Amino acid sequence: MTYGPYKEILVAVKDQILTLTLHRPEKLNAFTGTMMNEMIDVFTKVNGDDEVRAVIVTGSGRAFCAGADLSAGAATFDANSNPGRAERNAGSDATVDYSDERVRDGGGRVTLAIFECLKPVICAVNGPAVGIGLTMQLAMDIRIASENARFGFVFSRRGIVPEAASSFFLPRIVGISQALEWCYSGRVFDAQEALKGRLVSKVVNADVLLSEAHKLAVEIRDNTAPVSIALIRQMMWRGLGMDHPMEAHKVDSRGIYSRGQSGDVKEGVVAFLEKRPANFPNKVSTDMPRYFPWWDERKYS
Repeated sequence: MTYGPYKEILVAVKDQILTLTLHRPEKLNAFTGTMMNEMIDVFTKVNGDDEVRAVIVTGSGRAFCAGADLSAGAATFDANSNPGRAERNAGSDATVDYSDERVRDGGGRVTLAIFECLKPVICAVNGPAVGIGLTMQLAMDIRIASENARFGFVFSRRGIVPEAASSFFLPRIVGISQALEWCYSGRVFDAQEALKGRLVSKVVNADVLLSEAHKLAVEIRDNTAPVSIALIRQMMWRGLGMDHPMEAHKVDSRGIYSRGQSGDVKEGVVAFLEKRPANFPNKVSTDMPRYFPWWDERKYS
Protein backbone atom coordinates (compact mmCIF):
# COMPACT_ATOMS: atom_id res chain seq x y z
CA MET A 1 0.00 0.00 0.00
CA THR A 2 1.28 3.47 -0.90
CA TYR A 3 0.69 6.37 1.48
CA GLY A 4 1.24 9.88 0.20
CA PRO A 5 3.03 11.94 -0.77
CA TYR A 6 1.55 14.22 1.89
CA LYS A 7 2.19 17.88 2.70
CA GLU A 8 1.08 18.21 6.31
CA ILE A 9 1.46 14.75 7.82
CA LEU A 10 4.23 12.18 7.91
CA VAL A 11 3.47 8.48 7.53
CA ALA A 12 5.90 5.69 8.31
CA VAL A 13 5.22 1.96 8.38
CA LYS A 14 7.70 -0.18 10.27
CA ASP A 15 7.27 -3.64 11.75
CA GLN A 16 3.55 -3.60 10.81
CA ILE A 17 2.91 -0.42 12.82
CA LEU A 18 1.90 2.76 11.01
CA THR A 19 2.88 6.02 12.66
CA LEU A 20 0.98 9.10 11.50
CA THR A 21 2.63 12.35 12.60
CA LEU A 22 0.88 15.69 12.27
CA HIS A 23 3.60 17.79 10.66
CA ARG A 24 3.27 21.55 10.73
CA PRO A 25 5.63 22.11 13.66
CA GLU A 26 6.15 25.79 12.87
CA LYS A 27 2.36 26.24 13.31
CA LEU A 28 2.08 23.84 16.28
CA ASN A 29 0.50 21.37 13.84
CA ALA A 30 -2.62 23.53 13.45
CA PHE A 31 -5.38 21.73 11.56
CA THR A 32 -6.17 22.65 7.93
CA GLY A 33 -8.29 21.28 5.11
CA THR A 34 -5.17 19.71 3.64
CA MET A 35 -4.41 17.89 6.89
CA MET A 36 -8.03 16.73 7.02
CA ASN A 37 -7.89 15.19 3.56
CA GLU A 38 -4.53 13.56 4.20
CA MET A 39 -5.65 11.98 7.48
CA ILE A 40 -8.83 10.66 5.86
CA ASP A 41 -6.73 9.15 3.08
CA VAL A 42 -4.58 7.25 5.58
CA PHE A 43 -7.47 5.96 7.68
CA THR A 44 -9.31 4.84 4.56
CA LYS A 45 -6.35 3.04 3.01
CA VAL A 46 -5.20 1.31 6.19
CA ASN A 47 -8.33 -0.84 6.27
CA GLY A 48 -7.16 -2.74 3.22
CA ASP A 49 -3.50 -2.91 4.20
CA ASP A 50 -2.76 -6.22 5.89
CA GLU A 51 0.81 -5.08 6.53
CA VAL A 52 -0.51 -2.63 9.13
CA ARG A 53 -1.63 -4.11 12.43
CA ALA A 54 -1.92 -0.90 14.47
CA VAL A 55 -1.83 2.88 14.03
CA ILE A 56 -0.08 5.43 16.27
CA VAL A 57 -0.93 9.12 15.92
CA THR A 58 1.34 11.86 17.31
CA GLY A 59 2.60 15.37 16.53
CA SER A 60 5.85 16.94 15.34
CA GLY A 61 7.75 19.30 17.58
CA ARG A 62 6.44 20.52 20.91
CA ALA A 63 2.70 20.31 20.19
CA PHE A 64 0.26 17.60 19.27
CA CYS A 65 -2.16 20.00 17.54
CA ALA A 66 -3.01 23.57 18.50
CA GLY A 67 -6.49 23.34 16.98
CA ALA A 68 -7.77 24.94 13.79
CA ASP A 69 -5.44 27.21 11.86
CA LEU A 70 -6.66 30.70 12.82
CA SER A 71 -4.64 32.60 10.21
CA ALA A 72 -7.84 33.83 8.53
CA GLY A 73 -8.70 35.77 11.68
CA ALA A 74 -12.36 36.54 12.31
CA ALA A 75 -13.33 34.66 9.12
CA THR A 76 -11.64 31.44 10.24
CA PHE A 77 -14.86 29.50 10.87
CA ASP A 78 -17.06 31.39 8.39
CA ALA A 79 -17.51 29.35 5.23
CA ASN A 80 -19.12 32.35 3.53
CA SER A 81 -16.24 34.78 4.01
CA ASN A 82 -13.12 32.67 4.48
CA PRO A 83 -11.45 32.43 1.05
CA GLY A 84 -9.78 29.23 2.16
CA ARG A 85 -13.18 27.62 2.66
CA ALA A 86 -14.87 28.56 -0.59
CA GLU A 87 -15.76 24.93 -1.31
CA ARG A 88 -17.77 24.85 1.93
CA ASN A 89 -19.98 27.86 1.19
CA ALA A 90 -23.54 26.52 1.43
CA GLY A 91 -25.23 29.88 2.02
CA SER A 92 -26.15 32.08 4.96
CA ASP A 93 -27.76 30.83 8.16
CA ALA A 94 -31.13 32.18 7.00
CA THR A 95 -31.09 30.34 3.68
CA VAL A 96 -28.85 27.31 4.05
CA ASP A 97 -30.12 23.76 3.61
CA TYR A 98 -28.56 22.14 6.67
CA SER A 99 -28.56 18.74 4.97
CA ASP A 100 -26.12 20.11 2.36
CA GLU A 101 -22.88 18.12 2.28
CA ARG A 102 -20.91 21.38 2.43
CA VAL A 103 -22.19 22.09 5.96
CA ARG A 104 -20.34 19.09 7.44
CA ASP A 105 -17.35 20.09 9.58
CA GLY A 106 -13.89 18.92 8.66
CA GLY A 107 -13.06 17.50 12.07
CA GLY A 108 -16.12 15.28 11.93
CA ARG A 109 -15.06 13.95 8.57
CA VAL A 110 -11.78 12.87 10.17
CA THR A 111 -13.30 11.30 13.28
CA LEU A 112 -15.83 9.39 11.21
CA ALA A 113 -13.00 7.98 9.09
CA ILE A 114 -11.24 6.93 12.30
CA PHE A 115 -14.49 5.48 13.65
CA GLU A 116 -14.75 3.28 10.54
CA CYS A 117 -11.16 2.07 10.90
CA LEU A 118 -10.53 -1.66 11.30
CA LYS A 119 -7.17 -1.29 13.02
CA PRO A 120 -6.53 -0.24 16.65
CA VAL A 121 -5.58 3.43 16.94
CA ILE A 122 -3.28 4.67 19.72
CA CYS A 123 -2.82 8.38 20.30
CA ALA A 124 0.52 9.55 21.72
CA VAL A 125 -0.20 13.08 22.91
CA ASN A 126 3.21 14.76 22.96
CA GLY A 127 2.19 18.34 23.78
CA PRO A 128 -0.67 20.86 23.71
CA ALA A 129 -3.89 19.54 22.15
CA VAL A 130 -6.82 21.93 21.95
CA GLY A 131 -9.95 22.26 19.82
CA ILE A 132 -9.82 19.82 16.91
CA GLY A 133 -6.39 18.79 18.21
CA LEU A 134 -8.25 17.22 21.10
CA THR A 135 -11.59 16.21 19.58
CA MET A 136 -9.87 14.22 16.82
CA GLN A 137 -8.37 12.03 19.56
CA LEU A 138 -11.74 10.97 20.90
CA ALA A 139 -12.38 8.50 18.06
CA MET A 140 -9.01 6.89 18.75
CA ASP A 141 -9.00 3.87 21.04
CA ILE A 142 -6.29 4.59 23.59
CA ARG A 143 -4.69 7.91 24.52
CA ILE A 144 -1.28 8.04 26.22
CA ALA A 145 -0.08 11.51 27.25
CA SER A 146 3.32 13.02 27.80
CA GLU A 147 3.74 14.97 31.02
CA ASN A 148 4.06 17.98 28.68
CA ALA A 149 0.58 17.51 27.22
CA ARG A 150 -2.12 20.11 27.74
CA PHE A 151 -5.76 19.75 26.76
CA GLY A 152 -8.61 22.15 26.09
CA PHE A 153 -12.14 22.02 24.74
CA VAL A 154 -11.89 25.76 24.08
CA PHE A 155 -14.94 26.15 21.82
CA SER A 156 -17.11 28.18 24.21
CA ARG A 157 -14.25 30.70 24.52
CA ARG A 158 -14.26 31.18 20.73
CA GLY A 159 -18.04 31.50 20.43
CA ILE A 160 -18.52 28.16 18.65
CA VAL A 161 -19.43 24.64 19.75
CA PRO A 162 -17.55 21.34 19.98
CA GLU A 163 -17.22 19.58 16.64
CA ALA A 164 -15.74 16.37 15.20
CA ALA A 165 -18.68 14.37 16.61
CA SER A 166 -17.26 15.05 20.09
CA SER A 167 -20.74 15.39 21.58
CA PHE A 168 -21.05 11.66 20.80
CA PHE A 169 -17.58 10.55 21.87
CA LEU A 170 -16.66 12.69 24.87
CA PRO A 171 -19.53 11.87 27.29
CA ARG A 172 -19.11 8.18 26.50
CA ILE A 173 -15.43 8.34 27.40
CA VAL A 174 -15.42 10.55 30.50
CA GLY A 175 -19.08 10.79 31.55
CA ILE A 176 -21.55 13.61 31.01
CA SER A 177 -20.62 15.75 34.04
CA GLN A 178 -16.90 15.79 33.29
CA ALA A 179 -17.58 16.41 29.60
CA LEU A 180 -19.79 19.39 30.39
CA GLU A 181 -17.37 20.85 32.95
CA TRP A 182 -14.53 20.88 30.43
CA CYS A 183 -16.69 22.14 27.56
CA TYR A 184 -18.56 24.78 29.60
CA SER A 185 -15.37 26.30 31.00
CA GLY A 186 -13.28 25.95 27.86
CA ARG A 187 -10.19 25.99 30.08
CA VAL A 188 -6.89 24.32 29.31
CA PHE A 189 -5.89 21.57 31.76
CA ASP A 190 -2.83 19.43 32.30
CA ALA A 191 -2.10 15.75 31.72
CA GLN A 192 -2.73 14.73 35.32
CA GLU A 193 -6.24 16.19 35.21
CA ALA A 194 -6.81 14.38 31.92
CA LEU A 195 -5.74 11.15 33.60
CA LYS A 196 -7.97 11.73 36.62
CA GLY A 197 -10.90 12.46 34.28
CA ARG A 198 -10.24 9.26 32.26
CA LEU A 199 -9.52 11.15 29.07
CA VAL A 200 -6.12 9.45 28.88
CA SER A 201 -5.12 6.05 30.21
CA LYS A 202 -1.53 6.86 31.15
CA VAL A 203 0.84 9.80 31.63
CA VAL A 204 4.54 9.15 30.95
CA ASN A 205 7.79 11.05 30.63
CA ALA A 206 8.14 12.81 27.30
CA ASP A 207 11.21 10.81 26.30
CA VAL A 208 9.39 7.46 26.53
CA LEU A 209 6.01 8.48 25.08
CA LEU A 210 6.45 6.93 21.64
CA SER A 211 8.14 3.84 23.03
CA GLU A 212 5.17 3.28 25.36
CA ALA A 213 2.74 3.63 22.47
CA HIS A 214 4.89 1.32 20.37
CA LYS A 215 5.07 -1.25 23.16
CA LEU A 216 1.28 -1.42 23.28
CA ALA A 217 1.04 -1.71 19.49
CA VAL A 218 3.60 -4.52 19.52
CA GLU A 219 1.63 -6.42 22.17
CA ILE A 220 -1.43 -6.28 19.92
CA ARG A 221 0.57 -7.20 16.81
CA ASP A 222 2.32 -10.19 18.34
CA ASN A 223 -0.55 -11.84 20.20
CA THR A 224 -3.86 -11.24 18.46
CA ALA A 225 -5.80 -12.15 15.34
CA PRO A 226 -6.27 -9.18 12.95
CA VAL A 227 -9.86 -10.10 12.06
CA SER A 228 -10.76 -10.45 15.74
CA ILE A 229 -9.32 -7.00 16.45
CA ALA A 230 -11.24 -5.45 13.54
CA LEU A 231 -14.50 -6.98 14.79
CA ILE A 232 -13.87 -6.11 18.43
CA ARG A 233 -13.16 -2.47 17.56
CA GLN A 234 -16.44 -2.08 15.69
CA MET A 235 -18.43 -4.12 18.23
CA MET A 236 -17.30 -1.90 21.09
CA TRP A 237 -17.67 1.49 19.41
CA ARG A 238 -20.98 0.74 17.71
CA GLY A 239 -22.30 -1.00 20.79
CA LEU A 240 -22.26 2.33 22.61
CA GLY A 241 -25.40 3.30 20.70
CA MET A 242 -27.37 0.11 21.34
CA ASP A 243 -30.63 0.49 23.25
CA HIS A 244 -30.86 -3.06 24.65
CA PRO A 245 -28.36 -5.84 25.42
CA MET A 246 -30.23 -8.05 22.96
CA GLU A 247 -28.69 -6.00 20.15
CA ALA A 248 -25.23 -6.80 21.48
CA HIS A 249 -26.23 -10.45 21.92
CA LYS A 250 -27.16 -10.64 18.23
CA VAL A 251 -23.80 -9.29 17.11
CA ASP A 252 -21.83 -11.35 19.64
CA SER A 253 -23.64 -14.52 18.57
CA ARG A 254 -22.90 -13.96 14.90
CA GLY A 255 -19.25 -13.40 15.78
CA ILE A 256 -18.93 -16.54 17.88
CA TYR A 257 -20.77 -18.69 15.33
CA SER A 258 -18.82 -17.37 12.35
CA ARG A 259 -15.38 -17.13 13.90
CA GLY A 260 -15.76 -20.54 15.52
CA GLN A 261 -15.46 -22.07 12.05
CA SER A 262 -12.47 -19.96 11.02
CA GLY A 263 -8.84 -20.90 10.57
CA ASP A 264 -7.94 -18.26 13.13
CA VAL A 265 -9.83 -19.97 15.92
CA LYS A 266 -8.46 -23.40 15.05
CA GLU A 267 -4.94 -21.96 15.10
CA GLY A 268 -5.55 -19.99 18.29
CA VAL A 269 -6.76 -23.01 20.24
CA VAL A 270 -4.09 -25.41 18.94
CA ALA A 271 -1.32 -22.87 19.57
CA PHE A 272 -2.54 -22.46 23.15
CA LEU A 273 -2.61 -26.22 23.72
CA GLU A 274 0.83 -26.60 22.16
CA LYS A 275 2.19 -23.66 24.20
CA ARG A 276 3.51 -21.77 21.18
CA PRO A 277 2.79 -18.39 19.54
CA ALA A 278 -0.19 -18.43 17.18
CA ASN A 279 0.19 -17.69 13.48
CA PHE A 280 -3.26 -16.48 12.52
CA PRO A 281 -4.03 -17.05 8.81
CA ASN A 282 -7.06 -14.80 8.23
CA LYS A 283 -6.70 -11.29 6.77
CA VAL A 284 -8.83 -8.21 7.30
CA SER A 285 -8.69 -7.36 3.58
CA THR A 286 -10.21 -10.66 2.44
CA ASP A 287 -11.60 -12.70 5.34
CA MET A 288 -14.09 -10.58 7.25
CA PRO A 289 -17.17 -12.71 8.06
CA ARG A 290 -20.29 -12.54 5.92
CA TYR A 291 -22.38 -10.77 8.55
CA PHE A 292 -19.94 -7.82 8.51
CA PRO A 293 -20.82 -4.94 8.39
CA TRP A 294 -23.92 -5.62 10.48
CA TRP A 295 -24.77 -1.91 10.71
CA ASP A 296 -24.77 -1.33 6.94
CA GLU A 297 -28.33 -0.04 6.79
CA ARG A 298 -27.34 2.81 9.13
CA LYS A 299 -24.02 3.76 7.55
CA TYR A 300 -23.37 7.36 6.60
CA SER A 301 -23.72 8.08 2.90
